[in-house]
Amino acid sequence: MKALVTGATGFIGSHLVDHLLRKGYAVRVLLRTTSDTVWLKDLPVETVTGDLFNREALRTAVRDVDYVYHSAGLTKAKTTEGYFTANATGTQTLLAAVVEHAPRIRRFIHVSSQAAAGPSPDATPITEDTPPRPITSYGRSKWESERACHRVMDMIPVTIVRPPAVYGPRDRDVFEFFHTMSRGLQPMIGFHDKTVSLIHVTDLVRGFVMAGEHEAAKGRTYFITSGTVYGWREIGDVTREALGTRTLRVRIPVFGVYVVAAIAEALAAFSAKPALINIEKARDMVQDRWTCDGTRAKQELGFEAAIPLPEGVRETVAWYRAKGWLK
Repeated sequence: MKALVTGATGFIGSHLVDHLLRKGYAVRVLLRTTSDTVWLKDLPVETVTGDLFNREALRTAVRDVDYVYHSAGLTKAKTTEGYFTANATGTQTLLAAVVEHAPRIRRFIHVSSQAAAGPSPDATPITEDTPPRPITSYGRSKWESERACHRVMDMIPVTIVRPPAVYGPRDRDVFEFFHTMSRGLQPMIGFHDKTVSLIHVTDLVRGFVMAGEHEAAKGRTYFITSGTVYGWREIGDVTREALGTRTLRVRIPVFGVYVVAAIAEALAAFSAKPALINIEKARDMVQDRWTCDGTRAKQELGFEAAIPLPEGVRETVAWYRAKGWLK
């Protein structure tokens, strides 16, 4: 079997490539000329140079593949247009190329996000049947990319997978949490504990491929999650133990998060790069419950996470230290 992977140089995409190769797939990747290929170095992958807006590159990339895993996307942008161009329009152009040049593929697997569905409005984790309620431009752009998938489901077999928060080796976003914890602080937003669904990247990509290979998954959407809801106090305890450090929990008022975000966003106006935290990211951070239910993936695909949080955090900390990211 041959699989095309977009976003293969990213955190999740690179682990997906590793998993597909271990399963014996021939892997083709779509790479921009500016892509950092450090995680693909020396791997037996076929490379097509181009991006999601290069029709010739897309035609070459999708030709003769059995599976397309669309992992490419933009999680940080300076404008709403930037999110929609990368995530929604990019998905549309790739789907159009598949419909035209690879209509007999076995599956198109679209990697979306829980952000497309939004946070849980109450103590019950959301399911795939919960009406989407994205709260940021990123979330709305990912929901629009899902809608693009639904529009072609009568032409090609499509499966949508939605990760919650993801951690593991190579990640740079959740790394900031580990880095802060290693310095002896655990920021806690608001004055009561918030909850989140989490999954280790190794479990996540295994779930992606299970969804891609399973016949029942055609036309379906799945949350690929560990099935456990965690409070940030528990996550902090597990991380502190893995780091072997003492930490102080510091409560940050919600308005304080917005103040920091506003300052960072203003400063980013003078930079070519988007701010690490902006007003929309702050809106994500202050939500009480980013939780989702993985029952459908368990019942229909047989997926269950295999890596407990303490084991996954220990592995991640060890990797960060081996790479010199953490002391």
